[in-house]
Amino acid sequence: MATKKAATPAKTTTKKAAAPKAAATKATKPTAKAETVKAKVKSAEKKVVNKVKDIEALIRRKAEEIYHARVAKGVHGTPESDWIQAEKEVKAKKK
Repeated sequence: MATKKAATPAKTTTKKAAAPKAAATKATKPTAKAETVKAKVKSAEKKVVNKVKDIEALIRRKAEEIYHARVAKGVHGTPESDWIQAEKEVKAKKK
């Protein structure tokens, strides 16, 4: 026959009040250096966006030129093919 083990009494725990974390409040307040870095990143992002917009405008104008030249010659084509050709020509000039 198997012998039964005596039940152990349940452990009681008491909750301790958590100490406020000072490090958490420091982390939420940005430093001057962090603000400077954010400003530089934002400035760089604006430059990239403006450059992309400028290139897109060049491609758009070139695609219109290609379209008008194609229509004047009576050659069949699509606006998409005009755009692709314009992209190739503008990017070739940028290199």
